[in-house]
Amino acid sequence: MFPRIFVLAEAVPVASESAAADAAGMMCAMTSTLWHGFADMGAVSANGPFAIARGEGVHIWDTEGKQYLDSTAGLWFTNVGHGRTEIGDAVGRQLGTLAHYSGFGDIAPAITIELAERLGEIAPVPGSKVFFTSGGSDSIDTAAKLARRYWHEKGLPDKKLIVGRTKAYHGMHVAGTALSGLPPNRDGYGELMADAATIDWDDAKSLLGLIERVGADSVAAFFCEPVIGAGGVYLPPEGYLSEIRQICRDHDVLFVADEVVTGFGRIGGSWFASQRFDLAPDMVTTAKGLTSGYVPMGAVFIAPHIAEPFYSGGVWWRHGYTYGGHAGAAAAAMANLDIIEREGLVGEAKRIESDLHTALAPLADHVAVSEVRSGIGAIAAVQLADPATAPAAVAALRAHGVSGRAAGQGALQISPAFVMTTEQVHELAQRIGDALDHLVS
Repeated sequence: MFPRIFVLAEAVPVASESAAADAAGMMCAMTSTLWHGFADMGAVSANGPFAIARGEGVHIWDTEGKQYLDSTAGLWFTNVGHGRTEIGDAVGRQLGTLAHYSGFGDIAPAITIELAERLGEIAPVPGSKVFFTSGGSDSIDTAAKLARRYWHEKGLPDKKLIVGRTKAYHGMHVAGTALSGLPPNRDGYGELMADAATIDWDDAKSLLGLIERVGADSVAAFFCEPVIGAGGVYLPPEGYLSEIRQICRDHDVLFVADEVVTGFGRIGGSWFASQRFDLAPDMVTTAKGLTSGYVPMGAVFIAPHIAEPFYSGGVWWRHGYTYGGHAGAAAAAMANLDIIEREGLVGEAKRIESDLHTALAPLADHVAVSEVRSGIGAIAAVQLADPATAPAAVAALRAHGVSGRAAGQGALQISPAFVMTTEQVHELAQRIGDALDHLVS
């Protein structure tokens, strides 16, 4: 229906149909060597991967030279846009000086210490400590372990239950998978983590009901994406976040804001959604926008009262990652933050919030669409009326020069880089509309 995209290292002349078949078979075997995440590998092996060669600003190019608008900023992360050579230059200088060194014990690269201090200045809760990880899934598992260990140190070791919401995605490590509100992400593994529960994503009273059933002395923490991302882009109902935050306060349940997607400006107008919604979380999990995806890195912001038992002396938290706070990644993060501040990109994300809300609204009337979700941050979703058409819709987007993906149950994810102009937002919406027309035709 739409052109397949294969990857060839170089053009190879084919002398016959038999040779062509052999070459195709060999290429199929080659392309299937890479096991893609979240993929039907049978389909990938049969059709070939969509191979990206380069990026600049809000555009990417495939290996055949075709240009696409990047509607997802990679995977929610390229906040400053593609091709920012100053980030690569900063990483190169750091690697040439000190690539990395262990952050265990009292050792740490100087650049990592500097980054932690800088992040502390923009943390949602003043005085927060910063624990570095290698990515978002690491950050979630770190917060889950710390929540339980915190209550242990406070003399309440039975507070172990970790609570998530339906539709929520919290990464793919053990704790994140156990917390997932997306059943397909949990299916087939058995019980990965004891003492994990899921409540309704849009009803604060469901958390209260759970606490009343099991007892507050059993519940350690509640994990909450301020805006649900990979589950399909669902905005919080009016008053939901403030209500559920108060329930956590009233019952001594730690509130963990999962800002792997929304952190570092994507929510618009503030560095974090936690600031926009006045959440004052006990912990904040982050990753993606910290380096704009140029180098893998994550971080957990830990409020002072949670850190206190471990900073008072004599208590070791035996947890950490070899590459947590990697010196090269820290250099990337510093350069990324420089760009965001210099170009006012947190404010630009607020402008994109308005642009998306305006430009995408007409698509709600399209026959292939059931709903458009937008209005909070540089993030939106075009919900397909028939989720089963999602693969064809993504192919149609590519045919119309848009690189996109479906999240949740057939929701076209829109999460552009903060450097996307108003004109480009409207161009993106037009191309999505054209792709939907193509889909139904």
